[in-house]
Amino acid sequence: MLADCSRTHEWEQQLERLTGLDAAFLYLENPTNHMHVAMTMVVDPSTVPGGYTFENLKEFIRGRLHLVPPFTRRLCEVPLNLAHPLWVEDPNFDLDFHIRRIGCPAPGGRRELGEMAGQIASTPLDRSRPLWELWVIEGLKQDRVGVVTKVHHAAIDGSSGADLMVHLFDLEPEAADPPPPADHEPEHIPNDFELLGHAAASRVRKLIALPKLLGDTVASVNRVAQGRRSGEQGKTGAAPLTAPRTTWNGSLSPLRSVGFARVTLDEVKELKGAFGCTVNDIVLGLCAGTLRSYMLANEDVPDTPLVAACPVSVRSGEDTAPGNKVSAMFATLDTQLEDPTERIRAIQACTVGAKAEHNAVGADMLQNWAEYAAPNTFNLASRLYSSWGLADSHRPIHNVIISNVPGPNFPLYYAGAEMVAAYPMGPVMEGVGLNITVMSYRGSVDFGFMVDRELVPDVWDMADRVKPALEELQEAAARLTAPEPDAGAAPDPRAGDGAPKAKPAPMRADLA
Repeated sequence: MLADCSRTHEWEQQLERLTGLDAAFLYLENPTNHMHVAMTMVVDPSTVPGGYTFENLKEFIRGRLHLVPPFTRRLCEVPLNLAHPLWVEDPNFDLDFHIRRIGCPAPGGRRELGEMAGQIASTPLDRSRPLWELWVIEGLKQDRVGVVTKVHHAAIDGSSGADLMVHLFDLEPEAADPPPPADHEPEHIPNDFELLGHAAASRVRKLIALPKLLGDTVASVNRVAQGRRSGEQGKTGAAPLTAPRTTWNGSLSPLRSVGFARVTLDEVKELKGAFGCTVNDIVLGLCAGTLRSYMLANEDVPDTPLVAACPVSVRSGEDTAPGNKVSAMFATLDTQLEDPTERIRAIQACTVGAKAEHNAVGADMLQNWAEYAAPNTFNLASRLYSSWGLADSHRPIHNVIISNVPGPNFPLYYAGAEMVAAYPMGPVMEGVGLNITVMSYRGSVDFGFMVDRELVPDVWDMADRVKPALEELQEAAARLTAPEPDAGAAPDPRAGDGAPKAKPAPMRADLA
């Protein structure tokens, strides 16, 4: 008996259990709420040594699978869902199921690529296999190739996804030989008895930890309340359930649409310097200007600010493990303000307060409470909430999800093909049919718009407003930095109206 207990304990030590937060993304998923993240890349195959072929790209990925554990692991669910699932190595892994090849409709531009990405994002992943797919889209303009990678949010967040994807990229066209996989015995697949024993032990550990978590939560709430009472005027974060209703806030359909936009990183940094704020504030300001313009064209602009949920990585610098280490802060977009300078100032004040409140709550509070999510109850609640259309019956929790992911400022190569652009695409959630995910890469800032197709039927009308929003901020920044006119001096006719003109943005290639 003691030997059996010892073996069980040793087996439990080797488990790769989903955290409560990882598992929550599984429980939230239902037929209309797909919880995968994605990225659409555009690559230039002209740099591939020996020339591009789909077969070579597939073999390139096959040779690096052992470096990306989520690509070869599948879920192992506990009987009766008495505990969060486990990750186990898939003994029947088949690469052909995960990598697909399709052609892009003519003329093969960004809109056609976005249409294909939206169709791919509209389909949930098969939970009986490792939770990822990769679609190679050939036939793009300029002889380029699109690559849409889709991974379940239970397996990665933005930071861990970037760390894992590093293994699939090189710094030059000549791909370096990856280290060979280490020899290992086939992984033990636990039986139902072992899984039930693990569930019982997990429940005991959670009961022991609950009193401390309750105490920490009460202390955190008190810190936030005291900060709001004593903080500077206006420097507080946004609160959930204070968001106004927009056309994209409602019950989801299964269908998704995708749009892309791009500005230069230098332009964003110039605005950061002119307004004396952070790059993230400028990104939020660009999103605010984009959404205000879209709402002016399609509906009345609410007289209260939109509320954005902004995921925040709480991963330490040494932590490269897969899974989710994220929290969230809430910020206003202040779309009710017509003056773009006032809008940026209001956003800046709110993000300062939101960061302070996020720190007061604690980085791991969300993850700790997620451990107590009851799988059956959570999943049933998610399905009933969606099927009954309850998102239409109350004020939105928030209006939009906005993520900002920093990327490298140097070229990357994928199976020898130079990556020209990378548009990230985060999931929409029930009641919030709009996700804007932003990533910088090689001097550009790429915007990926993921929307519910029924709630936002014209995603490109929204995405195309990013550039005018940038120009609006540039004009506002120029007014801020313009010298005061000399009241006694005669006007110079060569100077026009005296206002500095915003410099035009550089031209870009159709797919970049």
